[in-house]
Amino acid sequence: MAHTAGASLRLGIPADKLDAVWEFRTSPLFTDAERVALEFAIAAAAVPNDVTDELFQQMKRHWSEGQIVEIAAVVSLFGFMNRWNDSMATPLEEEPIEVGEKHLAQHGWDVGKHAG
Repeated sequence: MAHTAGASLRLGIPADKLDAVWEFRTSPLFTDAERVALEFAIAAAAVPNDVTDELFQQMKRHWSEGQIVEIAAVVSLFGFMNRWNDSMATPLEEEPIEVGEKHLAQHGWDVGKHAG
């Protein structure tokens, strides 16, 4: 989570938008396309998978087939990486810790076993 938040900032996502991601369903900072992509990411990461036909149709209204494949691939890759790093207690680097403490901690994020 902290790596992704840091990458978002480096790739030009404004800090106020990152901070508002927890309220993406109602925040005016997010487009309808972004909202459905985030809903899809949450559903795709759920165990068991919670992507419905209706949600997939909503994705198709905003994203091309190639873009949907990329979104699903990123969700899947980060699901794998999160499970691996949590299982192995991989230490976090300084930058993701700083980003996590600044932007994620107020929503329950904690460096925990990844402190090194």
